[in-house]
Amino acid sequence: MPAVLDLWRKTSALPLGGRLFSLAFSQKAPYFASIRPRFTVIEPHRAELVIRKRRGVQNHIGTVHAIALCNGLEAAMGALAEATIPRDRRWIPRGMEVAYTAKADSDVTCIAETEPGQWTAELGDGYDLPVRVRGVRTDGTVVVEGEIRLWVTERRGA
Repeated sequence: MPAVLDLWRKTSALPLGGRLFSLAFSQKAPYFASIRPRFTVIEPHRAELVIRKRRGVQNHIGTVHAIALCNGLEAAMGALAEATIPRDRRWIPRGMEVAYTAKADSDVTCIAETEPGQWTAELGDGYDLPVRVRGVRTDGTVVVEGEIRLWVTERRGA
């Protein structure tokens, strides 16, 4: 089992374990600490986290800043990738395209999703793997949606 998924399963079963995991994740990739992600789902092919609407992530009009949303989407994608990728492969982000579809005027749940066959495609020299991402307000409105492209290659020494 991938280390991220194993850690999630162990910590999320504990009282406040989700918060403990989220803190540990942010320590591994410190830039994500700026959004204070609170992971709620990590499983193969899906990850979700919540960005609380608070002053530290707001823009000049009082909504969650676009870059904070992108950080949340990327953190969700990273957790999904680590929980899903076969042990003989590795990944790196290659690009991101998003559309902002509504004001993020509440907490936002960032969701990343893939399909099983994407991770077992023929490797060759490597391939692009699109990860669907979206951010959803508490009322169910999608505020941002798009795709993060990963470059998947063989893990050295695998």
